Amino acid sequence: MKQPPAPLPRDDRSPWAVFLVFLRLGLTSFGGPIAHLGYFRDEFVLRRQWLSERAYADLIGLCQFLPGPASSQIGIALGLGRAGYGGALAAWLGFTLPSAIALILFASLLASHGNLAAGALMGLKVVAVAVVAQAVWGMARTLCPDRLRVTMMAVATAAVLLMSSYWGQLLVLLGAGVVGMLLIRPEQIAESDSATAPVSRTAGMLALTLFFSLLLLLPLLAALQQEPLLVVADTFYRVGSLVFGGGHVVLPLLQAETVDTGWVDVEVFLAGYGATQAVPGPLFTFSAFLGAAMDTGLPGWLNGLFCLVVVFLPSFLLVIGVMPFWDQLRRRQRIRSALAGVNAAVVGLLLAALYQPMWTTAIRGPADFVLALAALVALVFWKRPPWLVVLATAAGGWALSL
Repeated sequence: MKQPPAPLPRDDRSPWAVFLVFLRLGLTSFGGPIAHLGYFRDEFVLRRQWLSERAYADLIGLCQFLPGPASSQIGIALGLGRAGYGGALAAWLGFTLPSAIALILFASLLASHGNLAAGALMGLKVVAVAVVAQAVWGMARTLCPDRLRVTMMAVATAAVLLMSSYWGQLLVLLGAGVVGMLLIRPEQIAESDSATAPVSRTAGMLALTLFFSLLLLLPLLAALQQEPLLVVADTFYRVGSLVFGGGHVVLPLLQAETVDTGWVDVEVFLAGYGATQAVPGPLFTFSAFLGAAMDTGLPGWLNGLFCLVVVFLPSFLLVIGVMPFWDQLRRRQRIRSALAGVNAAVVGLLLAALYQPMWTTAIRGPADFVLALAALVALVFWKRPPWLVVLATAAGGWALSL
């Protein structure tokens, strides 16, 4: 039996100490959001004893309730509880920057040497198919446990494929929330400790007001001014505000906003998404790759950092805003029912993205299908690390191109 890590001496509560802890996790946390939850539990519940097991479970419940990247939000909340607002920023920087920097460098490499790595890029697009297929399968088993939610998933898939726009996807999610509120009755949430954070109700209300103000005002400003940076800010802020279900679900929303609008070529988009699986840290750092690959007038690296900050800004505002009210909010049955419906539709959105643009772009013939099947088997049944599968599939794509 695996022995739990030995507890460490009580460390200090400075933002710098928080940054160093999360930097190590940002350099080593491979495997996606679910794996991140295990890394965090080992580090902060068992080894450092920053919070209890029950408080950690309650924190997971909060961040799964909110839109956005759950593992990053848990990190922000842990840093907030440990060292205040500076700790929240330090936790995010440490966990996010390693993968963001790697992906910005990869985008720069594609821009200058794309033709030299055409086969490897094909392998990255193929492995993205396998990764998303694994995510769809795992999420469907958890989030669609009955006939009603399977049907909602299928309807959402069909609707998104027939209405291939960001607003069509948003309409599907809203409709699923209404259906869930009316028809789904999940079990009552179990009692648990609350994860405390040094946030007053006034600060929480200010954060929520700013969150909704930006969500409403950025589209208006972008439409009126037509400034490239305002349009980019509106796009990535909305995506960061409205993604339910984990990091993989950012794929269809970003595809609608960047590929369908012509900002990023579909080949580059899928290659970048495949490369994102090979780096540690949150999947939302894919936004840094896209920003670096887009032409907005800024240097690529600066635009990548800009997109990264904007897509994560809603997570900061939501965590700060909801923490003071979470203990009461989580007990409301209608909210939990609506979220169950939204989660079922989220699986449908991801299934639609698996078909278009992933399958239609990456799988061109039997050889590509065999490569994707091998990657899927390695991920799901052999439990190989995603970064290793990504590198092997990129090598396979390069070999097939010879």
